[in-house]
Amino acid sequence: MRSKFRHAALFGKYHTTAHGGGLESSRRVLDDVAQFLTRQGCDVVLDQETALHTGLNQYPMLEMHEIGKQCDLGIVIGGDGTMLGIGRQMARYALPLIGINQGRLGFITDIPIQSYQDVLQPMLQGNYQTEDRSLLQAHVLRDQRVVFSALAMNDVVVNRGGTSGMVELRVEVDGRFVSNQRADGLIIATPTGSTAYSLSVGGPLMHPSSGGWVMAPIAPHTLSNRPIVLPESSEISIEIVAGRYASANFDMQSLAELMLGDKITVQRSEHQVRFLHPAGWNYFDTLRKKMHWNGGA
Repeated sequence: MRSKFRHAALFGKYHTTAHGGGLESSRRVLDDVAQFLTRQGCDVVLDQETALHTGLNQYPMLEMHEIGKQCDLGIVIGGDGTMLGIGRQMARYALPLIGINQGRLGFITDIPIQSYQDVLQPMLQGNYQTEDRSLLQAHVLRDQRVVFSALAMNDVVVNRGGTSGMVELRVEVDGRFVSNQRADGLIIATPTGSTAYSLSVGGPLMHPSSGGWVMAPIAPHTLSNRPIVLPESSEISIEIVAGRYASANFDMQSLAELMLGDKITVQRSEHQVRFLHPAGWNYFDTLRKKMHWNGGA
């Protein structure tokens, strides 16, 4: 049976890493997946950056906006970091994405590279589950002007500079004052990002369909300052009240040296990332495997 998807884009991890292998390994994997997709009846293209860095020039290459408009499926080969970057860029086009894990954790790249053909074939024929993940839209305002904007799939982080002391942040939710927080920083995380930085500072795990954000302080001066779960309809405002060399990060996209009085606003994006999972996929199976929980029954 031929694939229900006609035009598939491949996105690869092409940086040398200790876990994913080198450039040659990535090139071989990408070529192998491309050949497999072709055998299933898909027209295969590579995103321009992947093609240029790996030298796989036997396949057509497209820029990201062209992929979003022309393709009906994206396959991301790498780790969660690779998927975060592609997800942000493809969200506005509602391009469904499948993740093949060539990294370490694989919370959102859930198909093992060793068995991708057996898992991917029925998915290409229409046997899959669809899941939409929310995104954060963040703006940095300075003198009431937007000086930086970014989407985040995991989290927005405001933190102190590397050599400075605590920062003081004025936090408002939906225009209502919450507190002035003295801490090393503050994390606003999506349910997707609840297994990332937020988890390391004591934030809760959130099911992807739960519809909320985690607001978690980093090393707060007041120990009663705890993580809180907010509705995803909330607009969060964070103003830099005191502290030198504060910075903001949006899924590792950085804006260094925020100034006193700068305000970061965070709200739900109008776009979502669409994932396709194998039939029978279960979020709790992923947690149990990746968090090394006891399997139980």
